[in-house]
Amino acid sequence: MASPRKQSTMGKDSFLRITVITPERRVLDEPTESAVIPAHDGELGILRNRAALLCELGVGVLRFRSGGQTRRVFIDGGFAQVHENRITLLSDSALGEEEVTSQVLAQAEEAARDARLTPSQRLRARRRAAALRGLSQRG
Repeated sequence: MASPRKQSTMGKDSFLRITVITPERRVLDEPTESAVIPAHDGELGILRNRAALLCELGVGVLRFRSGGQTRRVFIDGGFAQVHENRITLLSDSALGEEEVTSQVLAQAEEAARDARLTPSQRLRARRRAAALRGLSQRG
């Protein structure tokens, strides 16, 4: 006898739920229509009813649609889980676009020029600075 298909607790017209958590705080927790996450090996688009997924995050910008508008959050690595129309990102650091100030950008640019960094650390610092710069230039 076949088992009955598991019924989702969300209606067919409802949204995905996206949550971004850092060690210090919950940066984001709200419904979304779709999302593009910065995976370590490229961007990954997420729509409703996607198969379950775990992936490593890279440095980049999370983009998601909410209320007909595209919103952005800087993500500094970590892990993502997609399961039952919920997207959960656990990141070392995350900033909403309104939090990317000229001071934050200047600190990232300075860190990218630090001569004491190893080549891999320098590459990561440059990626951070580039992602933050791109986020700050969108208005």
